[in-house]
Amino acid sequence: MDLLKDNIPKLVRKIALPASIGTLFQTLYNVVDAFFAGKISPEALSALSKSFPIYFIIIGTCIGVTVAGTSLIGNSIGESNNDKTLNYFTHTIFFGIIISILITYIGLSYADDIFNIMVTSDEVQSLGLQYTDIIFSGSVIFILVVCFNSLLHAEGDTKTYRNLLILSFFLNILLNPIFIFGFLFIPAMGVKGIAVATLISQFISLIIIFFKILNNDKVKQLSINYFKPKFLYFKNLFFQSMPITISISASSFAFTIILIYVGISGEYAVAGYGAGERFIHVMLLPVLGLNTAIVSIIAQNYGAKNYERIKDAYFTALKYGISIMIGSGIIVYLLADNIIGIFSNNLEVVNSGKDYLKIQTFAFPAYTIFFMCNGFFIGLKKAEYAMASNLIRNFVLPILVYYTAVYFTVSLNAFFWFWCISNIIYSTILLIFVLYFLRKNLNKSSAIV
Repeated sequence: MDLLKDNIPKLVRKIALPASIGTLFQTLYNVVDAFFAGKISPEALSALSKSFPIYFIIIGTCIGVTVAGTSLIGNSIGESNNDKTLNYFTHTIFFGIIISILITYIGLSYADDIFNIMVTSDEVQSLGLQYTDIIFSGSVIFILVVCFNSLLHAEGDTKTYRNLLILSFFLNILLNPIFIFGFLFIPAMGVKGIAVATLISQFISLIIIFFKILNNDKVKQLSINYFKPKFLYFKNLFFQSMPITISISASSFAFTIILIYVGISGEYAVAGYGAGERFIHVMLLPVLGLNTAIVSIIAQNYGAKNYERIKDAYFTALKYGISIMIGSGIIVYLLADNIIGIFSNNLEVVNSGKDYLKIQTFAFPAYTIFFMCNGFFIGLKKAEYAMASNLIRNFVLPILVYYTAVYFTVSLNAFFWFWCISNIIYSTILLIFVLYFLRKNLNKSSAIV
């Protein structure tokens, strides 16, 4: 496919669909983990829920690295600069390895403190640490996979990563019960088994994508010179990835703040909320696929100075996303009880989860606006705008909602409504800002500064 010439709506569908399918299996991967945790005990499900904001540090880092690599490599491809393309690819790998070492240290050193902040019982904290210690020990595996994938995404190839995520999903279904409950000579590991299964499936993905990359035409042109560290490329990757990494990782802060308030109602309420949140991630898959599409399309067309195609890509993705999320919201609202019942038959867990799901469906279109606006700025190499947007949504809003709820001593459902309405208001403001930015910067032939 040609991201610079092909029909925009067709391009968006071609890139977004395989990306959405891949992300579907990545999210179902986490849903499977929650399902098996629920089979261990409600406490194990709560532990996995509270582990998520800690685990999200790895997710945020992976997103930051892959988005930076995709954007910078994509711009270089759009400029037809093969030297820059290959340098950005090799330096993305070096950068990912350095960051993974830092992430491993942070995770192993401070996970215990984060569990304490969330007012966690001793049993749930012990189970959570069993999971996070293993996951962080293998963080380099997660990050290397997305480093290799950044080149493929920049070329518009989302199918390879999709296939890897599908494979990982089925491996997870196979490996989870083996390592959780034991099989033949493999001892029962409980919550530790969920983490071990995750690392094994990720390592298999790493091997596969490594050999895929070796057969890439651009990679075959690599010489020893491209493996010599160059400060300029590290600097650009840092300033492109860190805003995204910090802002996406801020989602873990938002998740933690919500968990603190939910935790007042007990560990079972946390388990229900965690199950509901994981299912919402499934519903967001089409939006994330569209986000991947516009980053790739906008990045190349910005490099080629095709500004009209940038606007067309943004509005096309926004239209598709809002339409899909309205339909998804109606379905989730009607089936909320059954959805949470998949994870647990505990009545308190089900009630907490279903209430959260039903309330959040009203914010589904707002989530679309939020992700599309961020993808728009990332494609334009305006990562600082995306960072500001994420920090407001994931840092400022949760604090405002939390202290408002504490001040008025509201019920758990009222707290969920506060969070929903704040997202709707903020996304509306963000959309207005993007429309202003478009009118000011993309109605002329000069470059965006």
